[in-house]
Amino acid sequence: MQKARIKLASADIEKVNEVCDSIKQIAEKTGVTIRGPIPLPTKKLKLTTRKSPCGDGKATWERYEMRIHKRLVDLGMDERALRLVMRIPIPEGLNIEIEMID
Repeated sequence: MQKARIKLASADIEKVNEVCDSIKQIAEKTGVTIRGPIPLPTKKLKLTTRKSPCGDGKATWERYEMRIHKRLVDLGMDERALRLVMRIPIPEGLNIEIEMID
């Protein structure tokens, strides 16, 4: 059976969970089989910089971190369900990929 694999990624976890919930609601409404949302490992992007602009004084550092949260959802192939998933409003800063697999 064919499935649609939906990959979600964002720095804001609320946005990811919001879209996952709306995909779940669509699956319940249309009666399509769903696997997920499966949480994938969170990617942590770290950046360390000196606080002092000139380099004199104490060696103090600023540490910044950005976390990329990812989810994976497998949805049974149904044209109506996929059309509804395509109409979900995607928040700013959320990356979504939909691919068809066997």
